[in-house]
Amino acid sequence: MSAQRECLSLHIGQAGIQMGDSCWQLFLLEHGLSPIGEQLQPIRDDKVSSFFTEMNATKFTPRAIMVDLEPTVTDNRSFDF
Repeated sequence: MSAQRECLSLHIGQAGIQMGDSCWQLFLLEHGLSPIGEQLQPIRDDKVSSFFTEMNATKFTPRAIMVDLEPTVTDNRSFDF
């Protein structure tokens, strides 16, 4: 019997947010999800629930918090999602 694990990712400050952006791009790619959390391919296992919350049958939301006191850091996104 294996325990289900759920992770909450916390990214603080400019460096943390930039590293978090890279991590989440990889997580989306590994789990076959689009930048807006839609399922691009059938889910092969239940590991997607480790990093994402299932909103409905085909939509997932990342379990992440990104915090910075400077609003331009969180507003300025250099990625496609």
